[in-house]
Parts: sequence; C-alpha cells; structure tokens
Amino acid sequence: MKILSKLLAPAVLLYVASVVLVNIGFSYVPLIPTDWGLLSPMAFVVGAVFVIRDFAQRQSGHYVLVAMVFATVASYLLADPFVAIASAMAFMTSEVADYLLYSFTKKPFHHRVLISSIVSTPIDTAVFLLGIQNFTTGTFVLMVLSKLVAAVIIFVSYKIRDKRVAINDDGSEVRQIPNPYAHVGHSQPWI
Repeated sequence: MKILSKLLAPAVLLYVASVVLVNIGFSYVPLIPTDWGLLSPMAFVVGAVFVIRDFAQRQSGHYVLVAMVFATVASYLLADPFVAIASAMAFMTSEVADYLLYSFTKKPFHHRVLISSIVSTPIDTAVFLLGIQNFTTGTFVLMVLSKLVAAVIIFVSYKIRDKRVAINDDGSEVRQIPNPYAHVGHSQPWI
C-alpha cells in the first residue's frame, strides 16, 4: 500500500501526465522558425517537466523511477512513433542524469533543481534533436535555454522565499518574522 500511495502522489501523477502531454505536443504542435533555427513551443513545457520530476521525487523518493518508465511507455503508445522514440531516448537518458544529480547532490532543493536541469537539459535536447534528425546549433541553443526557464524560476522563487522562511533539514518550514528594529541595532524597541 505504501508503494501505491507513493506512485499516486500528486506530483507523481502530474509528472506522468506532463510527460505524456509533452510528447503528444511534440507530435502535433508545429515548430516555429526563428533566425537561429526551429523552436518547438513544447520546449518550454519540457523544462517544467524536469522540475516537476524533482518535485515528484521529493514526494515519492526512488519510486519516481517507476513513474519514469510508465510515462515513457504511455508516451510511446499515444504520440507519433517517430517522435515518441526520439523523445523516449532523450527522456530516459536525461531523466536518469537528472535523477542521479538530484539524488546525490546534498544541496537545498532549489539548488538541486537548478544543477540537475543545467546538466540534463542539454543531454535531453541533443539526444532528441539527433533522434528526429533536426540538430542545428541554433535549435539546440534555443531549446536548451527555453527548457531552463522553469528551473531558473524555481531557483529564484526559492531564493526569495528563503529570505523569509528557514527550511529545516527534514524539509519543514519555520517562518521567520523580520525584526523591524534590526536597522537600529536593537532587538527590542525599549532597549
């Protein structure tokens, strides 16, 4: 029953759904020509998938690997097979890199999200573009940058939040109330 509750955690379900949605999107959403190469609007969503996977791993631990496999199989069955195969290859290689970096980096959550995304995003993009035989330097750079947007947003939002909230080692939050008298060098108004 513990396994089932881990696999049905909200972030895990969102993760599986987002992977399948992205792969269907890559099959049907047209590419946008730019001065630097073709860009898929789905690349922005893929960046979010990496971050959602980190949240899913935070909720379910190593059971996220089961969710990865399920999402890959569902994507293959529901998306264009040509895109699904390239996506599955990219997805599995980059997600394993993301999983390993997230698992073994002993930094705060938002640092792990950023580090794992910085490493896994170029892997995902290169394998996918080579798999669909559409690799150009411009397309590669555009897709990597667009995929990193979600990780940067999470990193910055946590940095802002960390200024107001302390995080214990167990992940629980302790609210910090700013001292309005800190600027005068006293902790209490009567001192």
